[in-house]
Amino acid sequence: MLRKQLFATTLVAGLMFISKGVAQDAPSSDDKLSASLTLNHDAFFGFNPMMALSYSLSDTDALTFYGIQWGAGTGSAWGQWTEFGVGYNKTIGAFDINPQLGFTMGSLLSSGASQPGIIGDGIVPNLTVNLGTDLLEGQFYFGYYGALSDETAAGEATNNYVHYWANLGVKVTDFFSVGGHFEELFLSGGQINGGGELDRVDGYVWLGPYVQFQKGNAGLRFSFGGNLADEDERFAPNDFYKLSFFISL
Repeated sequence: MLRKQLFATTLVAGLMFISKGVAQDAPSSDDKLSASLTLNHDAFFGFNPMMALSYSLSDTDALTFYGIQWGAGTGSAWGQWTEFGVGYNKTIGAFDINPQLGFTMGSLLSSGASQPGIIGDGIVPNLTVNLGTDLLEGQFYFGYYGALSDETAAGEATNNYVHYWANLGVKVTDFFSVGGHFEELFLSGGQINGGGELDRVDGYVWLGPYVQFQKGNAGLRFSFGGNLADEDERFAPNDFYKLSFFISL
């Protein structure tokens, strides 16, 4: 019950905050709202589209919402894994700094995908930092996926993960850019029903270049390379390849 209350409280608080801002400036509220859609497909998660909304509070501040449909890919086996969160974006010079708090619905974190999916499967504190100049583009992301509930049977375990990446590129022309991408995912632990904890297990360590083509607010990026994690211990066997289509409205 506590996990559902925490999820509901965070969601309602975010909605009340943005509703207050809209009510204070209703005639121009549409101009303050922006949206983006990113269709991601990669070697581990498969298809995992992400949707985001941003409500501007000033030239440098915005309230943010996001959702990821992990269940469109491998997450279908994790109780149709779904992530939703809210956050606050601060623009400082060429950087957009966006801490967010997300929640997962499904079964991956609460039971290691052994039991049915639930609301409040896990909690996801995360941070995204974007860089954008006339010459450079880049992004850093860090997210901790921690079990919010324990739905395990005897011998099963909750799962906690760390997922982060960093990329940096150069805008060669007004429509073409090239850069490098580093990304890591690992199981950081979990509680075993019956006693004990899970050990850390590497998923993947991806490293390679990317190329990107963009026109206005729409673009296509292809990243590829190697999986540097130990072949005998990692739980993600594939090489590194990721395709993303993105559009901002």
